[in-house]
Amino acid sequence: MKKIFTAVFSLLILSASQAQEVVDMTAKTGKPQSFGKEITMDGAKALAEMQAELGDADSLRVKVKGKVTAVCQMKGCWMTLTDDNFPEEMMVRFEDYGFFMPKTIAGRTVIADGIVYKTVTSVEELRHYAEDAGKSKKEINAITEPKEELRFLASGVLLLPEGDE
Repeated sequence: MKKIFTAVFSLLILSASQAQEVVDMTAKTGKPQSFGKEITMDGAKALAEMQAELGDADSLRVKVKGKVTAVCQMKGCWMTLTDDNFPEEMMVRFEDYGFFMPKTIAGRTVIADGIVYKTVTSVEELRHYAEDAGKSKKEINAITEPKEELRFLASGVLLLPEGDE
């Protein structure tokens, strides 16, 4: 009886974890894949253009286009973006923790619609994100100062197919 219970419990855990895995369907469909609120590609700005438009304001609603540099390897609950003319990576989180991105999309291009805002990120939070990204202990321990940065809260994201970037 104990073996049966253990086997059933293990299958339930395995199926629950597989059900949460987000899959990149762009290769099969050849079309952008939508996450969160439905958005279009129209009006997407480069990250440097977004930063210039933000100027001295604290926040701005905007649609941006950028290259994914990292994705949370635990759940896909955040990603970082950059482009050729943007000096840093920008952390992107998802509105109301309502959707996740595939964990295998580093190097791919996305369009995100939402709010960019200025913030100071604590050492603890920076270390947490480094751990989620799979950084080494040495890299995590090297984080010793809070960081002023731009963040993005996305309500919708389009993952572009490879080659449409």
